[in-house]
Amino acid sequence: MQLVKNIEFSRALNLKDLVKYEDGQIVSRTLTQLPAVTITLFALHQGEGISTHTTPGDAMVQMLDGEGEITIGDNVHVVKAGETIIMPADIPHSLEAKENFKMLLTVIKRG
Repeated sequence: MQLVKNIEFSRALNLKDLVKYEDGQIVSRTLTQLPAVTITLFALHQGEGISTHTTPGDAMVQMLDGEGEITIGDNVHVVKAGETIIMPADIPHSLEAKENFKMLLTVIKRG
């Protein structure tokens, strides 16, 4: 059984090329979804967002392209390609695409 899916094995890939921007859409590609960890690629078109929510684990965003606005609790962060930010478990957070951006989201849940 493969633990990672929707991606070629044994080949160097550029993650940002694996999801495409679509007008007015949030595009996602799940790479793994296990009880303790999920890894998902996202492409958010300008003006799209993910509303305020919490997760049962720490969520690490690795920005692959563009720039996004990430709110964690009461703090707003502008995160750019090449940067990473952690959204702690159980703290409300949201994302907004002020411009197109792509990210790799890794959520590590408590065991």
